[in-house]
Amino acid sequence: MRLRTVLATLTAGLAAATCLTAAGPAGAASAESHACSPAVSLDRFSDALDKTTYGGTFVGNFSALAVDRDGSLAALEDRSSLFGLDPATLRPRSAVHLADEKGADLDSEGLAVDGDGTRLITSETEPSVRRYSPDGRILDRLPVPSSLQVAPAGRATANQTFEGLTLLPGGRTLLASMEYALSGDSAGIVRFQTWRRHRGHFRLAAQYAYRTDAGLGVPEVQATPDGRLLVLERGFTAGVGNTVRLYLADPRHATDTSGIDSLTGQPGVRLIGKTPLADIADCPSLGATAKQPQPNPLLDNIEGMTITGRDRAGRLRVLLVSDDNQNAAQTTRFYYLRVRV
Repeated sequence: MRLRTVLATLTAGLAAATCLTAAGPAGAASAESHACSPAVSLDRFSDALDKTTYGGTFVGNFSALAVDRDGSLAALEDRSSLFGLDPATLRPRSAVHLADEKGADLDSEGLAVDGDGTRLITSETEPSVRRYSPDGRILDRLPVPSSLQVAPAGRATANQTFEGLTLLPGGRTLLASMEYALSGDSAGIVRFQTWRRHRGHFRLAAQYAYRTDAGLGVPEVQATPDGRLLVLERGFTAGVGNTVRLYLADPRHATDTSGIDSLTGQPGVRLIGKTPLADIADCPSLGATAKQPQPNPLLDNIEGMTITGRDRAGRLRVLLVSDDNQNAAQTTRFYYLRVRV
């Protein structure tokens, strides 16, 4: 299906779904009255999948979202399952188990759906990027720079590697974001690795550096239609709760850092520029409740993000999801945003 048709189908489904508020059926509320910032507004949220199962598989632990070719939502959980969700109701339609070459489960974090329907999926264990068929068969494995491997093979810290994954417009460039800094790099400087498609395979390409806010990591990135990036930054403080901020970033004039061993303030290195869009704590709570302390009861461990289309005003429709870690004190929550970039 052509991308324009897919986005139109998904946007129509999501628009229909806005007639349901978090609490249940009600009249659609105006997004204009739900401003999080001048650039971002919140249409609604949904806890419909919280602590549910599908075919005996727990539905939750979501780490990434993507729009599939048929207009449905692909939702990746970090415990090796990939769900297909109805775009209007979020009801699961399918669940596919994923594994590595030895049959072991993945710590699956990043997801992109390629133009042919194959799934590009990261695991932050090594880290790795693999291509899977829609039914979960491994088709290929992409090369990863040695420096990005988890120590002692490289300079990355376990559980702090590839979290975000996105295909740039045109589908020729794939970008993965590290969650936190490499050993030897300044705190808060994270690497964004790219691959370029050549004769049907992705080959290593440029690498860029991005500075997070103090104490935050990068759980997700998504390419905008003009080649910039939406970047989620996230952190957690016990007894306080989550911090989740959304930025617009532009890698197009950043320095290629693939040949720079240590990023500790070297002169001449241009970082990816970023512009703040919203702190999600500033969004209206819309009646949300939290099971643990939060600066805003709307907040939870937000980890996944995808762009589902545009509204009539040209704003991006952006869908976020939280990872509940299969924890009774956390919630699987979907957030429907409109973003002006």
